[in-house]
Amino acid sequence: MTLLNNLKAKRFNSNQITQEELAIQVNVTRQTIHAIETGKFNPSVKLALQIAAFFGCPVEEVFYLKKEDK
Repeated sequence: MTLLNNLKAKRFNSNQITQEELAIQVNVTRQTIHAIETGKFNPSVKLALQIAAFFGCPVEEVFYLKKEDK
């Protein structure tokens, strides 16, 4: 399974918050937010929950699993 996310869409639907602004709110670097959005980095459970809490939504609205085709 692959972890995917709607983080970029969530940012833009939330007053077009920048990667930097979100990073400050969840205490990580902008590069970390970029890496999560592009799928190069999977956040810890704690960070995923912090991001979801920032947007006021369940974690499943930001992060989700996709079954890989075999």
